[in-house]
Amino acid sequence: MKILIISLSIFSLILLILELGLRFFFGLGTPPLYLADEHIGYLLAPHQNIKRFGNKIIINQFSQRSDFISTENDSFFTVLCLGDSIINGGWWTEQKNTIPALIQEKLAPNFPLQVLNASANSWGPRNQLAYLRKFGLFKAKILVLVLNTDDLFAIAPHSLVVGRDRNYPTQNPPLALVELFNLLSKKPAIPELSLLNAEKGDRVGLNLTAIQQMQAIALENKAQFFLVLTPLLREVKSPGPRDYERKARQRLKEFTQQEQIPYLDFLPIFVTESEPEKLYRDHIHLSRKGNDLVSGQISKTLKPLLP
Repeated sequence: MKILIISLSIFSLILLILELGLRFFFGLGTPPLYLADEHIGYLLAPHQNIKRFGNKIIINQFSQRSDFISTENDSFFTVLCLGDSIINGGWWTEQKNTIPALIQEKLAPNFPLQVLNASANSWGPRNQLAYLRKFGLFKAKILVLVLNTDDLFAIAPHSLVVGRDRNYPTQNPPLALVELFNLLSKKPAIPELSLLNAEKGDRVGLNLTAIQQMQAIALENKAQFFLVLTPLLREVKSPGPRDYERKARQRLKEFTQQEQIPYLDFLPIFVTESEPEKLYRDHIHLSRKGNDLVSGQISKTLKPLLP
């Protein structure tokens, strides 16, 4: 009996050490939380301040990956960035190293400027339009929409993943160990999502229409509208984009010319890099070097517009 008690005590102590280690060194147990939204589909829950894998993540009262903002303070020149995980940065990016944060740092470190980061993983143009319709421009003088090639084919907003996909939790797990087990387990399928992903029709056309409507909102509010497109890693390498991506890219280019939308495509810039893979952390998301390059080019475009 004594041996059993000692063994249980040692086992409990090991579990406690593991639990504390996972929490304090990896930030497990407190993942970024999400909310379902009828029109946006989903967005990050407001008022979060956590640390994941050594990186700080702050979500303000408007579900932006930005510090708390005051809508009553008119002393700031505001730039609103809309995007997906590319500008959100996810758990793998320190708050100050996200693209909007770097733009703010590069543009005017001593100027009353705020660059807001309204984004969430896997958002497409129709999610971003819905966010803009719900929250407005926050008195922004410049609206920057940052897309990646996959966003041209994004499906309609939905909330199927919220609370069902481990990447979109609605509450903290009871233990960090439970989250670790979930992360290591096979991801359960969501049958309804497969049906949504099979959405027929002209997805590119629907997303171009959403971009056009975002531009209209910017113009109504006397704000400048800019469109930015980042490529997938395989597009940067030979033989380049696939045929359907080339066609979608050409449609986007012609659309921006027709609508007179300032457009910055990073594919021609990335292909000039001697080691373009160093701009990425995976096939789509950018590394710190990639974020530096993108934020630097956007900053150069925006700088002449500052007062």
